[in-house]
Amino acid sequence: MKNIFVLACSILVFASCADKNKETEKVEETTIETPTDSVPKTEADTVSAVDANSQEAVKIDADATAEKKAEAKKTIEVSPAKEVKVEYASFGSKILAEKALSKEQMLAKYKTLKKGDTINVKFKSKIKSVCKKKGCWMKMDLADNSESFVKFKDYGFFVPLNADNSEAIVSGKAFVDEVSVAELQHYAKDGGKSQAEIDKITQPKITYAFQADGVLISK
Repeated sequence: MKNIFVLACSILVFASCADKNKETEKVEETTIETPTDSVPKTEADTVSAVDANSQEAVKIDADATAEKKAEAKKTIEVSPAKEVKVEYASFGSKILAEKALSKEQMLAKYKTLKKGDTINVKFKSKIKSVCKKKGCWMKMDLADNSESFVKFKDYGFFVPLNADNSEAIVSGKAFVDEVSVAELQHYAKDGGKSQAEIDKITQPKITYAFQADGVLISK
């Protein structure tokens, strides 16, 4: 009987120790779990901060890009070149400088004419030479080394003897003409050519003629 009692006491003591060991394990488990839970929280905070910084950097880059695009889209204002106004001296009938053909356009007009044809036209070019006696005729430059021989209607007016190389606008009748040898020699003499040059003229010449009723010459 005594032995049974001792055995029962031993069992109770063992059971009590087992319960204490279980409680100790639970406490240890709780103690271990606490730092484990806190680590992910700290990392999450760090990741959030990094994400926030990244987003701020992206926003700054986007703002800078938008600003550059806005700068690129700005229209550059260029002031138009000022038109140089040419002043002209007028001879003969009053004419306007506007809507005059260029020398290239005038040459093209001449090439459509045959002897006997006449057209009313106005063109602008440079004076190549002028009659050095009275200013009763002048030669005006055309394209391709061609020239227009200009005389003035009814000898009603003349142009300055020093008008060579000036810009001029003539208005009147254009036609194709055949100039005789005698006339060519006469014009060469009036133009100040030497006798040797005059003597070389032996053939009549088809010319682009012009009878001007009004002339403008740049001052």
